[in-house]
Amino acid sequence: MAPIILPSQAQNVKTRPGAPRDVEASKDVKLFQPSTIRSITIPNRIVVAPMCMYSSQDGFLNDFHLAHYFSFAFKGAGLVIIEATAVEPQGRISPEDSGLWSDEHIAPLKRVADMIKAQGSVPGIQIAHAGRKASMGSPFAGYRIIPEEENGWSKDVRGPSELPFDEKHCQPHALTKEGIQDLVQKFTDATVRADKAGIEVLEIHSAHGYLLHNFLSGNSNKRTDEYGGSLENRMRFPLEVAKAVRAAWPEHKPLWLRFSSTDFKEPEQFAHDPEGWDIYQATEYAKKLKEIGVDVIDCSAGANISGVRYPTAPHFQVPFAETVRHEADIPTGAVGLITDPIEAEKVLQEGKADYILLAREFLRDNGWALRAARDLNVTVKWPNQYERADNERWVGKNGK
Repeated sequence: MAPIILPSQAQNVKTRPGAPRDVEASKDVKLFQPSTIRSITIPNRIVVAPMCMYSSQDGFLNDFHLAHYFSFAFKGAGLVIIEATAVEPQGRISPEDSGLWSDEHIAPLKRVADMIKAQGSVPGIQIAHAGRKASMGSPFAGYRIIPEEENGWSKDVRGPSELPFDEKHCQPHALTKEGIQDLVQKFTDATVRADKAGIEVLEIHSAHGYLLHNFLSGNSNKRTDEYGGSLENRMRFPLEVAKAVRAAWPEHKPLWLRFSSTDFKEPEQFAHDPEGWDIYQATEYAKKLKEIGVDVIDCSAGANISGVRYPTAPHFQVPFAETVRHEADIPTGAVGLITDPIEAEKVLQEGKADYILLAREFLRDNGWALRAARDLNVTVKWPNQYERADNERWVGKNGK
């Protein structure tokens, strides 16, 4: 596959979109402050969260992904994290998920990473395994079990135990110890491929009821060996993955990890679930991850138990980011029903998180970073090609 080569006039690197025109005047607006982790500088605190697009074939990114991820970088997002990308074919949620289990996946991923860089943003990717939620249909094709005759692998779904998510999901097979170590290696191999593709921030998916979360929670992990039971045992496999990934990922590049801060077995955010998964265990997990060399914890929640009730108020997950940030002394990202720029800035100003991750709001408005600048009275650079539409610069000057 031919690499993307953009002529200089199609790039926005010299002064990237979303860059404050007056750095001194905007220095107190945290959302537009850069941050450097190891050797990588993220130009602002606005992050496109990984979102499955269910638009790949055999794990390969294509021109849809090129246009999709380009649109966020082009309009000022500081870090663009490419969707959950499976480390093996059976690790996909759906047959249409992105993958990084083969060296052949490197070239199409590099095209996307290069396009993001050409607009002055940082390319990231989330490596993942769907665990007991694998071999399902995409939301827009119908969320159901996909059988083998439809390119699924419903009889080869993996988990910590033979406990399905619910009756609408596949019956998983409990991973053997050999299978666990094989997956540690597959996460490692995907890490090396991500580096070769030019990815600058790597995130491990340890949330939302997928494989690593399945092992962490006693609500899904019923093993009686060294990978189940106590918190130490339930953390063992996810920590083995994190340690192997950190060793394979270049020392100068940041490593993030997303986890669910609680299973929400009870609807109260800080309810105790000592035999399952709660914020108190998640905080201990974060401490161990920091020791390994994880740089940022992306704090989400839930999706490991069927039929639970979730809070629906905006920012309902922000308290998790705040707790982990202070209790584990590690930078965090806040995510979940964050839509308003002024409120996002408040999260940062109050020291509740270090980054703001948006998902669906970016689908509604891929120019959210430019809107945030307007709402926060920060004059920023627009993309060269769209600058004539920036009313703050052009209205009243030449009418175009």
